[in-house]
Amino acid sequence: MSRNRDRLGGEETPSAPSAPVEAMNTNVFSFVAPTEFVELPSEGKFYASDHPLYNQKTIEIKQMTAKEEDILSSMTLIKNGVALERLLESVIIDKNIKPETLLLGDRNAIIIAARVSGYGMEYRTEIRCPKCQADQKFGFNLSSAKTKTTSTIMNQLEDGVSLVNNEFRVTLPKSKLQVGLKLLNGIDESSIADKMEINEQQNLDKLVTTQLSFMISSVNDNYTQEAIEHVVENIPSADSAYIRKIYKSIIPNIDLTLGFTCSSCSHKADMEVPLNVDFFWPDQ
Repeated sequence: MSRNRDRLGGEETPSAPSAPVEAMNTNVFSFVAPTEFVELPSEGKFYASDHPLYNQKTIEIKQMTAKEEDILSSMTLIKNGVALERLLESVIIDKNIKPETLLLGDRNAIIIAARVSGYGMEYRTEIRCPKCQADQKFGFNLSSAKTKTTSTIMNQLEDGVSLVNNEFRVTLPKSKLQVGLKLLNGIDESSIADKMEINEQQNLDKLVTTQLSFMISSVNDNYTQEAIEHVVENIPSADSAYIRKIYKSIIPNIDLTLGFTCSSCSHKADMEVPLNVDFFWPDQ
């Protein structure tokens, strides 16, 4: 006689049927991480026609899981400078898309979206007040970050700047040379870092010229690296500054310049959000 019957003094109360073990296991293994669509600042422009993101305005990514946390905490990946690359590989759904071929602004959009899905909109990090120099923890609201899209850029092009075959053409104010500017991708970013490391080993300070040599894709319709290197080494400083100014204005990207208020002196300023280790490992 069952305990239920002894306790209640009546007939035995039937127990609720248990779910079959096989069905329970199936339910566990059917769970998959949610996905979301991220708007690309480039709107799919500036990619070659055979690239999976050609003319695509969004990209599908999965939300961060413990697997991605393993990637971001791997000292080996961090030391080799490939942790973010592995993160992008892991969260992008379409495996035909190679992270290194993504434009830098699109990469930033994916990284920020992955961070928000994992830890939310608030990003708390260490900030030094530019006025009183006090160090403090400050929370930035990532939802306030604005996206500068290709459409916005094309509507705001400066006089004398035109787009020809995915190349921004501009005439330099001093030398009057016409240079073409290309948008950098992950491959370019990695190549710049490698070249800067070589320069450092040789005690060469060539930050500006190295960056310019990758930004510039042609000079007076000459696309040879020899011509580009010659111009980079010899153009007046005013032309160099002008190229950097124009380049900043033509990059589709996420603007992470957000408002900051000092807790010590109440100084208010717009500051570029630092993307340091706190970005993926916030205080909790």
